[in-house]
Amino acid sequence: MEKKTILIIEDNTDIREGTTEILELTGRYHVLAAENGRDGVDLATTHLPDLILCDIMMPELDGYGVLYILSKNEETAHIPFIFLTAKVERSDMRKAMELGADDYLTKPFDDVELLNAIDVRFKKRGQIGEAITVKNSLYLSPEEQDFLLKELIEKSRVKVFKKKQSIYEEGDVPVFVYFVLSGQVRSFLCYNDGRELSTDIQIAGTYIGYEAMLLNENYSDNVEAIEKSEIALISKEDFFELIYRKPLIAGKFIQLLSGNIREKEEQLLGFAYDTVRKRIANALISVAEKTVNTAIEDECVIQISREGIATIAGTANETISRVLADFREENLIAKEKSAIRIFSVKKLRKVKQ
Repeated sequence: MEKKTILIIEDNTDIREGTTEILELTGRYHVLAAENGRDGVDLATTHLPDLILCDIMMPELDGYGVLYILSKNEETAHIPFIFLTAKVERSDMRKAMELGADDYLTKPFDDVELLNAIDVRFKKRGQIGEAITVKNSLYLSPEEQDFLLKELIEKSRVKVFKKKQSIYEEGDVPVFVYFVLSGQVRSFLCYNDGRELSTDIQIAGTYIGYEAMLLNENYSDNVEAIEKSEIALISKEDFFELIYRKPLIAGKFIQLLSGNIREKEEQLLGFAYDTVRKRIANALISVAEKTVNTAIEDECVIQISREGIATIAGTANETISRVLADFREENLIAKEKSAIRIFSVKKLRKVKQ
């Protein structure tokens, strides 16, 4: 197997030589070493190593400066970058992540910590690289965005919510961004007289609560589980760390936010002007669009309860049952256990008032 090249930029001779020795003893790595930031930049641009280990506090050019310069060079911007630091303040970690560092090791570290950190970087780089050629650190393809978000979800705590259990309430301070792993949840507004207005339903594979997080506001609605639901709780710190490090991820959530605003506007217009039959058809289409790419797949199977459809359409469960029976007779849909098969989204769109 071809050896990977690792560049160590460290002004402390003992640490630099000790780290070099550990890496060379594995037999897997060819090591380059620089005793200051300027020499490190020269070696990086000349040899294009597979990974860089870099101290933060150094004479002439510190680690932040090294990372900044390399991130502006198209040939070196994609190289995995791990900081070696004795500084553990959160502000320092945030600055490192904002500049695009992939990881950091706190001194003193042992050989296991060092090798594990390097293995993780190469593994993640390999998983992304198999499908994507990354030209620079500012570009993220949809595949890489999905990979980073999946990684964020997998390291988050998962909580099971029972039917009707509150996830968050209007006025709460945002602590998490939520990702629905299974089940269904609804968002709603409460009036002073106790009445509720359902505003949306979220199924597996969707995010909730990010609007308030991005706008730095308290939650403006209420969210509860319609049925037993598994939800990943993405911490505020982890969420912002990712979007600061990878700004295009923030763009993805802004697009989701824009889409939600348009969807709510259409929903309100529908409540005002559409018949119940049209609203229920639109509710089924809305879930289908969250499940598959309806521009490509005209027939699909969706997982949604009668209660869920009632939430989106703003009508009673009894009315849902009657209209769904009509749709089955018209060969628009079919019931499949707990799911609904839509034979043609295009035909469902043409349901008349």
